Amino acid sequence: MIDSHCHINDKAFLNREEEYIKNANSVGVDTFLVVGCDLSMSKKAVEIANRYEGCFAAVGIHPSDSKNAGSNDLDEIEKLLSNNKVVAIGEIGLDYYWDKEENIKAHQKEYFVKQIELANKYNLPISIHCRDAYEDCLNILKEHHVNRGGVMHCYGGSKEMMKEFIKLGFYIGIGGTVTFKNAVKIKEVAAVVPSDRYLLETDSPYLAPTPHRGEENQSMYIPLIRDQIAELRGISKEQVDKETTENFKRLFNI
Repeated sequence: MIDSHCHINDKAFLNREEEYIKNANSVGVDTFLVVGCDLSMSKKAVEIANRYEGCFAAVGIHPSDSKNAGSNDLDEIEKLLSNNKVVAIGEIGLDYYWDKEENIKAHQKEYFVKQIELANKYNLPISIHCRDAYEDCLNILKEHHVNRGGVMHCYGGSKEMMKEFIKLGFYIGIGGTVTFKNAVKIKEVAAVVPSDRYLLETDSPYLAPTPHRGEENQSMYIPLIRDQIAELRGISKEQVDKETTENFKRLFNI
């Protein structure tokens, strides 16, 4: 199994990275995409990817971090792209849940487009964080084509909008929320998303699946997410493993 979006680079796991990976390996999770949110976390993602064979990195500026980014941060992010363990730009996008001011929203959009352009320059896919901003996100992606597509990380939109993102070359990231009792929309999406367009993810240390909701999330909980998806789709756990592994390798060219 593969965790297509995790933050082993988070301070929560400082000096615990090896233990984290061993715990995940023990339940069959052997590949990880470690995702950056700002320049510091992006550098840490690359460091971890270089240290562990099964780890790869995505580097970028999270929308909520863009307002605090330095004037040279995107230049520094670009320098990280020369490392062959960096396979995506992310996580990037829009977040109107925390930032509701129009000037900050405009700044997020600007950063989003700049990082799409960076991804296209280096022919890389992107990992999108989108919260309370699906219409604007979709419109930007229609106006600024992403050559290699990407993944809608921790997807929280409708199954109708899912189809629009898929048309633009995107995959759907499904994490711990699919196990939450009242998470109706993502359960509907998980049941019908095309077999060649979905990925498993944790977003660790956040969004731990049931029965660990509210606790620290880790990649070792991927099987709980996998099992729920298998049940919703009416297929075997092994089939979910096979499909999501093939999808990950195809998207990130691994």
